[in-house]
Amino acid sequence: MIVTTTNTVEGRRIVAYRGLVAGEAILGANVFKDLFASIRDIVGGRSGAYENEMRRARSIAVDEMCAEAESAGANAVIGVDIDYETVGDRGSMMMVTACGTAVILE
Repeated sequence: MIVTTTNTVEGRRIVAYRGLVAGEAILGANVFKDLFASIRDIVGGRSGAYENEMRRARSIAVDEMCAEAESAGANAVIGVDIDYETVGDRGSMMMVTACGTAVILE
């Protein structure tokens, strides 16, 4: 499955559009990750735990989007947009959405 943020795939022609496809992932952040992230905020640096969770959420969302495209008979998803949001009390959960247009390339 070709996945791209562009609206075309160089060297390939779009022969059919299969519609909008999307995938979502909502992951909770646990107390320990929150605690260590708070410490990182104070002393500086990156929060590896949150970065790993965001990577995992993005992977889940993109995989779901691709599965939906495949079930629609597509072999590519173009114009992909990935969004990150926090939801829940005090942003206790992360939501990642991936959406794009499922197409058939020749």
